[in-house]
Amino acid sequence: MIDYLKLKSYISLLFERMGCSEMDAKSVADLLVAAELRGIPSHGVMRVKDYYQMVAAGRINTRPSVKTIHETPSTATVDGDNALGPVAGLYSMRLAIEKAKVAGTGWVATQNSNHYGIAGYYAMMALEQDMIGISMTNANPLVVPTFSTSKLLGTNPIAVAIPALEQPPFVADFATAPIARGKLALMAKKGEKAPIGLVQDGLGKPTDDPDTLLHGGGILPLGGDYEHGSHKGYCLTSIVDIFSAVLSGANFGPFVPPQVPYLPIPEHSVGKGLGHFFGAIRIDAFRPANEFKLMMDEWIKTFRAAKSGVNQPPVLIPGDPERENERIKSKEGITILPQVLNDLNEVAEKLAVEPLSVFSSK
Repeated sequence: MIDYLKLKSYISLLFERMGCSEMDAKSVADLLVAAELRGIPSHGVMRVKDYYQMVAAGRINTRPSVKTIHETPSTATVDGDNALGPVAGLYSMRLAIEKAKVAGTGWVATQNSNHYGIAGYYAMMALEQDMIGISMTNANPLVVPTFSTSKLLGTNPIAVAIPALEQPPFVADFATAPIARGKLALMAKKGEKAPIGLVQDGLGKPTDDPDTLLHGGGILPLGGDYEHGSHKGYCLTSIVDIFSAVLSGANFGPFVPPQVPYLPIPEHSVGKGLGHFFGAIRIDAFRPANEFKLMMDEWIKTFRAAKSGVNQPPVLIPGDPERENERIKSKEGITILPQVLNDLNEVAEKLAVEPLSVFSSK
C-alpha cells in the first residue's frame, strides 16, 4: 500500500524527468492517480511505462504548444501538438467550461493528442461550476464491428457528470466496448482468463485468452454478439469515433496511431493523432441550477429505492463504486500489483530516479 499523495508526487517527478514542465507533470500524475483512487487501475500508474516508452520513441511531445485553431463563441477545435493526452485534454475541457460560462454551452473537439486517461476526470471538472460535463475519446483500433474480424474501432469511452444538491453527483464513465485493453493486460498479468463474450480470436470465435489481441484477436462491441445487441455497441463506439476524430480532424478508426511504441504507426493517415470531444452545459441556461439539482436529488433517491432482485445487491447510481473506492483508498492507500511496480521502477531506473517503495503508506 502507498499513500496517494506520495504516489502522485513520485509520478510527477518521473514525468518531469521525461521532459515535461512541472505543471504538465503534475497534471498527468494527478489524472493517473485519480484513476487508481477511483478503482480503475487499467488507466492508472500501469500507463506510466506506456507513456515513457512513447516519449522515448519520440512519439509524444513533452513540451507541446497546445492551441485553439478554430472557434466560435460556443465551440472550438484544439490542436494538442502531439502532447500527452492529459495535457491536451485539460486545456480542452477548461476551454469548454469557459465557453459555457459565456454562451450557456461549450463544445471542444481536440485533434493531434494521445491517450488521455479516464474520461470521467474531465467530465467532473464541470461539476464545481454547476455544469454538466461530457467527455469522450477515440482510441487505437482493437474493437471489431459486428460480424467482422477486422479491428477498426477503439474502446472509445463516454463520460457524463451531472451535479445534484444534497446527493453525490451522477457520474457515468464507461467504455463503449465491454472491456478496455488495460483491463485485459491486468488479467494477463494476474494469470486470469477473460470471461466469454468480451473478446474473440483471429477467426471471429469466442475466446477466454486475455492476450488474444497479440494473436490477431479483437475486442467485441458492447453486447458481445448480434443477438445480445452488439450492433448497438458498435453504433455507440462509432459515434464517439466520429465526434472525437472526424469532427476535430484527428485520425479515425483504423488510422488512429497505437498508444504503445512496439506497434508501428499506420502508413496512411487521415488526420492528426487521436481525438477527443468535450462538452460543458450550464444548468442555468435551462432552468435555475438549484431547482435542477433538487430534482436530481429526487431522481437519485428514486433509483436508490428501486427493489433489488433475488440475491442481488442494492441498486447503484453511476459513480457510486468509484466514489467508494476513492473514499477508502484515499485513507488506506493504493495497492500496486508487483508486475506494475516492477514496470514503474524499471522506468525510474532509466530516468535516474530512486525506486518506489510501497511498504510505508504514510
